[in-house]
Amino acid sequence: MPWKEELPMEQRLRFIGDYLNGYFSFAEICERYGISRKTGYKWINRYHESGNPDSLIDKSRRPHHFPTKTPEIITEALLSVRDKHPTWGPRKLLWRVERDHPDWIYLPAPSTVSLILQRNGLTRKRRKRIRRPHPGKPMTVITEANQVWTLDFKGQFKTGDGVYCYPLTIADGFSRYIFACKGLLSPSHDPVKQAFKRLFREYGLPLRIRSDNGTPFASVALGRLSRLSVWWIRLGILPELIAPGCPQQNGRHERMHKTLKYETTIPPAENLQRQQHRFNSFLYEFNYERPHEALGMKVPAGVHIQSPRPFPARLPQIEYPAHFEVRRVSHNAGFRWKSKYVSASHVLIDEYIGLEEIDNGIWEVYFGPIWLGRLDERVMKIEDKYGRLKRKSYRKKV
Repeated sequence: MPWKEELPMEQRLRFIGDYLNGYFSFAEICERYGISRKTGYKWINRYHESGNPDSLIDKSRRPHHFPTKTPEIITEALLSVRDKHPTWGPRKLLWRVERDHPDWIYLPAPSTVSLILQRNGLTRKRRKRIRRPHPGKPMTVITEANQVWTLDFKGQFKTGDGVYCYPLTIADGFSRYIFACKGLLSPSHDPVKQAFKRLFREYGLPLRIRSDNGTPFASVALGRLSRLSVWWIRLGILPELIAPGCPQQNGRHERMHKTLKYETTIPPAENLQRQQHRFNSFLYEFNYERPHEALGMKVPAGVHIQSPRPFPARLPQIEYPAHFEVRRVSHNAGFRWKSKYVSASHVLIDEYIGLEEIDNGIWEVYFGPIWLGRLDERVMKIEDKYGRLKRKSYRKKV
């Protein structure tokens, strides 16, 4: 039998009825309803004053007087300035009002002006910034060639003709062999992917690729995946992201950038074509002529070997364990789950994701070995705020 629920208004009416019947003393009635005698007298007096049951409804606790309220004349002056300058913020508005009315000694604080603008509908809510949990510091210890490739964009600069150059550098973390230093016009997906296709065909596939969190290597999508990292995962390559603001976690690559900058960009070449010629000359010298102390004074080309994993002619599909539920992400960036829509990510359109049940109605969501989040059937939403804590890792199984 379900529990009976009573509203406070119903209990007050019953309290008044028991009091008027006079079967019990006032102290006994208050004890039965679990209230103090002071509270009981308050409701009795309020009922006697009006004789109307509506008097038992809770009254507003809003004060009748606001001694610290901003005077209307100041509010009107602030709104008048805002009407003339719609983009001005509280501090600029206060500065203008203070200049126009030097005799006004007491003006509100900027936070109060902000509240005045909000009450009058003159502000817009900022778009909430999406924050994705970071997997943490890369823990892979580089012990052999093609185990980890490193990449980054060397800071952009203008060539002599005023055109921006974005040098994309890709190297092997073990042998320090630089595969490419390509001057691009922008750090966008398509030219970076074309550069990797050429390198994969020539040198084979690495096990991991380590990068920072910038475009196009990562994004704010689930799992910090980008279109480029999704393509890597389809090829069997694990993306590794260094922690934000920690370039030392990719220290070998950053040290190479220091030498690259000194020898090729100070000063910049006349145009992108001549700048690329400098990059090519630097690559040959760095790989085949310049000895490296960490390699026992060997040149990187003498240490690096071809990867045994060839670039496939056809992109393979990701396979999941048999107990996983598999769903395809449709063109609306989501998938159907028990006749309801669940939002996933636009970078996973036309890709297959796997779901592993860990509790009743709770599912871990993966794209290949990458954990995307946790699906709760009660809200039909993938949440990744749980981070790497208290979850079973599919990555350990593969």
